[in-house]
Amino acid sequence: MDAFLSSHLFTGDALHRDAAALVEDGVVRAVVPARSIPIGVRIIDLGEALLAPGFIDLQVNGGGGALFNDDPSLETLERIATAHRRFGTTGLLPTLISDHRDKRRAARAAVTEALKRGMPGILGLHLEGPHLNPARRGVHDPRWIAPPEEADFALMAPLPGGALLVTLAPETIALEDIRQLTGSGIRVAAGHSAASYEQTRAALAAGVCGFTHLFNAMPPTTSRDPGIVGAALDDRTSWCGLIADGHHLHDATIRLVWRAKPHGTLVLVTDAMPTVGTDAESFRLGEDTITVSGGRCLSEEGRLAGSALDMATAVRNCVIRIGIPLEEALAMASTNPAKALGIDQYRGRIAPGCAADFVVLDERLTVRETYLNGRS
Repeated sequence: MDAFLSSHLFTGDALHRDAAALVEDGVVRAVVPARSIPIGVRIIDLGEALLAPGFIDLQVNGGGGALFNDDPSLETLERIATAHRRFGTTGLLPTLISDHRDKRRAARAAVTEALKRGMPGILGLHLEGPHLNPARRGVHDPRWIAPPEEADFALMAPLPGGALLVTLAPETIALEDIRQLTGSGIRVAAGHSAASYEQTRAALAAGVCGFTHLFNAMPPTTSRDPGIVGAALDDRTSWCGLIADGHHLHDATIRLVWRAKPHGTLVLVTDAMPTVGTDAESFRLGEDTITVSGGRCLSEEGRLAGSALDMATAVRNCVIRIGIPLEEALAMASTNPAKALGIDQYRGRIAPGCAADFVVLDERLTVRETYLNGRS
């Protein structure tokens, strides 16, 4: 058994001083005060560093020079997960943006095999599209955007051994189809949508559980037309994904959302592109060249095309720039996304029975070390 000892330990629920996580066989067995560490246990002394649950990212398009849409393979999944691990991410959903059925089929097959092999860091699959509102497509290729047909539902079936998150525009799909998806265990989020307030409320009642990159690829809320954003803020149980890179959302907007939504419902996502973890300044997205400039990924038309964000930077931005309390920002990057996927009983927390997936942060909230199943 190992004892991960730190002057500051965040469990996902509370911040403890001078405490240790006892780990055996890659699983947390207990969290104890430093004085209660059993005799004979190997102590990993982290000193004044902060020990927190490893970050979980629900929206990762790429990293380490690889884009999942380009090559949905085991090799790509490993490159992406490895690239994000250095920034504290111990679990992620590789995200396939709108593409043809063969590509979606290949993505499912690759993730299914990765889960079967226990590939570190891969928790499931996020299909972002293609059942979106064409008017809110962003940089998604319009050739593939369409309402679902029978063949598409086979690609949105439960994923063996992992989570499947589907982002769709609720106005493009029948409520009975949303009920069918959510009833089978699929996590359905609303995004790239111009749904009205009423349409969104109906979709929530049918099982939609969250909102993909809130505000982005959605019409603005107004005094007489709250729309999808207003419905998201008004709802007390759904989660909202936020890209806290200073480009997708104004800092004040994130503060307003944080004050409006109940505790535990905000989720940090990166929407990361291949340049994360590299020095590259551009990449290809379909037929478009995306340029990274000033921390923004911009298409040739000047549209935001994903992000150059990593989760550690998102947490720092929330704490240092936006003013969100440290514990809340850490939960937004770990515990809350685990809850969104329904896996918080064994991931996203430092608690008995949870995987020993940790991130160690210094006083500047820079990643010092990342542990998967208790191993660095």
